[in-house]
Amino acid sequence: MYGVEIKGMKSKAFGRDRLERLRESGMISRSRLKLWTIRVATSVLLWICVVQLTAMTETWGPRVLKALPSHFLQEPSAALDLHEVPVRVLPPKRVYKNNGYLMVSCNGGLNQMRAAICDMVAIARHLNVTLIVPKLDKTSFWNDPSEFEQIFDVDHFIISLRDEVRILKELPSRVKKRVKKGMYYTMAPISWSDISYYQNQILPLIQKYKVVLLNRTDARLANNDQPMEVQKLRCRVNFSALKFTPQIEELGRKVIKILRKNGPFVVLHLRYEMDILAFSGCTHGCNKNEMEELTKMRYAYPWWKEKIIDSDTKRKEGLCPLTPEETALILRALGIDQGIRIYVAAGEIYGGERRLRSLMASYPNLVRKEILLAPSDLGFFQNHSSQMAALDYLVSLESDIFIPTYDGNMAKVVEGHRRFLGFKKTILLDRRSLVDSLDKYRSGILSWDDFSAEVKHVHAGRMGNPTKRLVIPNWPKEEDYFYTNPTECLKPLNEDEQLFFNTHSRSS
Repeated sequence: MYGVEIKGMKSKAFGRDRLERLRESGMISRSRLKLWTIRVATSVLLWICVVQLTAMTETWGPRVLKALPSHFLQEPSAALDLHEVPVRVLPPKRVYKNNGYLMVSCNGGLNQMRAAICDMVAIARHLNVTLIVPKLDKTSFWNDPSEFEQIFDVDHFIISLRDEVRILKELPSRVKKRVKKGMYYTMAPISWSDISYYQNQILPLIQKYKVVLLNRTDARLANNDQPMEVQKLRCRVNFSALKFTPQIEELGRKVIKILRKNGPFVVLHLRYEMDILAFSGCTHGCNKNEMEELTKMRYAYPWWKEKIIDSDTKRKEGLCPLTPEETALILRALGIDQGIRIYVAAGEIYGGERRLRSLMASYPNLVRKEILLAPSDLGFFQNHSSQMAALDYLVSLESDIFIPTYDGNMAKVVEGHRRFLGFKKTILLDRRSLVDSLDKYRSGILSWDDFSAEVKHVHAGRMGNPTKRLVIPNWPKEEDYFYTNPTECLKPLNEDEQLFFNTHSRSS
């Protein structure tokens, strides 16, 4: 009996122990569930905080760090009021299926590369690919070692275009490994191609190889008959996304401030430099030793295809840059005030001070950046010709009058940019007509008054006025360059504005 009772007590005790263990395990499970819930909630909260902080950094970071405006003020001397800087609203990222990666290696000088970068962005956008920040030319005549980020504000470039195309500073690591193994395709696209060429010929290569490198980029997209969204994006890159670095822009403001102290100023793009003279074969005004030096240089560059050149014939056809001596006469004939300050936007003038004497005699307020700035200001830019050209570009945009003596890439791109800024006065010299008039004046056929009247008459309608871009089917080199007159992106004039420009041109 007692045995049965003891067994019953044991079984009850066992039941109670089991019940306690079950209760404890339930409590533990609930505690674990609560702890897990807290961890998940905390993780979500932290993630939201990270996203918000990232967005705030992208919005405020560039402004706070740089504390500089993104454009030149009408009065460069005005102090920057940080309280008036608007909050930067970032464009939303464009989401699209990435068809691959486009790498580009630009060739030429600064402004040739600038136009090429605009083209490549438009092409990348059209093909729905990821663009890698372009590599700049370091092997051309200028031998400038500058990287993209040493000339342009690379972060602004990437962020400002993120609603159009994905741009990366470098390939993702997994893709980079493929490239190092040679698993990519490289080629030079056909010059002056329609966007359809890239859609039909280049895109399949990108899809096949995942990475395509375009190793030449100059004039690879046609001027005309392109979709409006392509033309608009070329302009957006040129006029908004391609900002120079804060250091270059700050120095540009400094030069402009100095020039503005004495009132209006002229920028003379005197393209009388060794490279263009050798390339074009133009030797008018050069001595025998200089002619030989220029010829040797032309033969030293195999990609300069034209070797035997008749300088006199080329000059009469208007295909040579004006000499400094010719330029002095033309400026006087146009009625440019001889007391005005003229900034020479150029590299080293061939022949040096000897060739500049007549120009300086006519215009004693002729200055260069080397005169206006202390050596310490320009120290960083020495042996960096593209950075020097960037400085000249900024000053050229802000000048009251811009006068190029040759229609090279800088002259063309600056002309178009000044049109975009409100058709700022740009005197486009008709060199073919001028050479004829100059020779007649020098030979005594024309008096000074007649020579001046003829020069003014020829250029009455060549002041950067609104005009239609000249289109010559199948002759892209002969027609107007897109970046010289991007009519698709220019604000149409009302009747009063058109009347002003017409009257202003006749009075000039």
